[in-house]
Amino acid sequence: MNKFKIFSLALVASATVAQAQDINQAKKAIDAEQFEKAKSLLKSIIKAKPSDGEANFVLGNIYLNQAIVDSAKIYYNNGLAASDKKNLNYIGLGQLDLDGKNTAAAQANFGLATKDMKRKDVNEFIYIGRAYMNSTNPDYTNAVASLKKALLLEPQNATALLAIGDAYYGANNQNDAYKAYRDAFTADPTLLRAKMQLGVLLKGAKSYDEAIKSFNEVIAIDANYGPVYRELAETYYKWARNKPSTRQVNYQKAIQNYEKYLSLTDYSMNSRMRHADFLILVEDYKALEKEANKMIELDKVNPRIYRYLGYSAYENGNYDVAIKSLEDYMKVPTNKVIAKDNLYLGFAKIKKGTDAAGVVDPAAFDAGLAEIKKAVAVEPLAVEDLGDFGKELFGKKQYNQAAAIYELSTTNTEQKNYLNDNVYYGISLYYANANKEKTAIDAAGLAKADAAFDRVLVASPTYDEAYLYKGRINNLLEKDDLIIKNYQEYITKTTAKGAEELAKPATVKKVVESYNSIGAAYANTDKAKAIEYFNKSLVLDPTNAYATQSVKALK
Repeated sequence: MNKFKIFSLALVASATVAQAQDINQAKKAIDAEQFEKAKSLLKSIIKAKPSDGEANFVLGNIYLNQAIVDSAKIYYNNGLAASDKKNLNYIGLGQLDLDGKNTAAAQANFGLATKDMKRKDVNEFIYIGRAYMNSTNPDYTNAVASLKKALLLEPQNATALLAIGDAYYGANNQNDAYKAYRDAFTADPTLLRAKMQLGVLLKGAKSYDEAIKSFNEVIAIDANYGPVYRELAETYYKWARNKPSTRQVNYQKAIQNYEKYLSLTDYSMNSRMRHADFLILVEDYKALEKEANKMIELDKVNPRIYRYLGYSAYENGNYDVAIKSLEDYMKVPTNKVIAKDNLYLGFAKIKKGTDAAGVVDPAAFDAGLAEIKKAVAVEPLAVEDLGDFGKELFGKKQYNQAAAIYELSTTNTEQKNYLNDNVYYGISLYYANANKEKTAIDAAGLAKADAAFDRVLVASPTYDEAYLYKGRINNLLEKDDLIIKNYQEYITKTTAKGAEELAKPATVKKVVESYNSIGAAYANTDKAKAIEYFNKSLVLDPTNAYATQSVKALK
């Protein structure tokens, strides 16, 4: 479903009085996602006529959509005391019951809302359908059932058709959703959201070029319809993610369309928050940091702003600001801490403790690693964000630290980087020991490296380099039988690839290494075998000094 819940749309006007016109203006503002404008209009209506139950209900819905539950309750309860359309407010209270997983109470409230309906009324059924959809615990089956009641009375009711299209879409019934959206737009060609949702279906099917074409058809009808630009932005974003070659161009188009969306909706704190969320998606951290600082000027107490500032400051290299912002956010007990918060705080602490040469202060690393471990404990798939950070440490030859990062992700078989992370984990542990004196070798670490390459071979049996590294690891451990076994396996697998592979200089170098290592392993127990392998090495590399000297020494 769209991440913005559309909880009420312009219903078929049943009156021509000024009051009805005003509330319809508010509904149009809601459909255009101009929520602050809608709130202002509705508050004016309520001030002029406190007995307007529908205005209280629609205003309560806006607050509920924005997760301001206390304000939503106030307006619903005020609406129940009204004399006009007070029954609608039972629907709002019913959605709150659904959010609290109290289905029986919700159904009781919905019953009160429909108890005194006139025979041809349909709006209550539409609003109940929306309540089932927009709950934090959506129930699309009951939403469809309620909306079918409306359509039984008015088969061409465009608002009901749009709503049932959304219910089908939420239930992943794309065919019925398409038909409902098409029928809604046919019934009311001014209902642009129905036309727009046809493009949303194409976006969901990854037909990005067709989706863009569809959204442009909406723009051709009304270039000032803001929500369509948000959909365009999200389409370009998804296209960039699914086709990396388009990333740079499509991310820029995504940002441009989102800016257009904002210009046609409002620049309230809620819209700025949505903008910030989108900037994280498209990885525009310079714009995010700028936006976060603007939001702090407007609202110094909203906690989410410090999250945005923390993320963006880290990405822009401002580690002190990142640490302070995230710690300020996380120290408030009522703020919900997510795995990404701990990840960014951990990364920032490690980066702050890294000197110009890339060497990480041990205390800073341990503090950062502790935060990263918290993130993984909260969300095991957070390990998918560790690979690039570990690779950066590896590139700076901080092998032990890289291994500590990769160790968190290598046993999670569900994560998408499982194979790659195991490879880097094993290599990191190998290089951490490769140049150590024999007495300083971390045998336990090398055993973990060997196990990592075993996992690699289970996940990808054709990854022959694993045998090469297993041979190197056992070379450090001086386990002659395993040296011979793994290097021989590498030679066998590589030879099977044919002459073209064996002719590659990089492959020749590795095969020579393998022959020399096997020869050295045989040297103390079987001199003839040792000489045989050193001579194989010399066939490939006649000037190889190690093989030449070893043959002389063994004769």
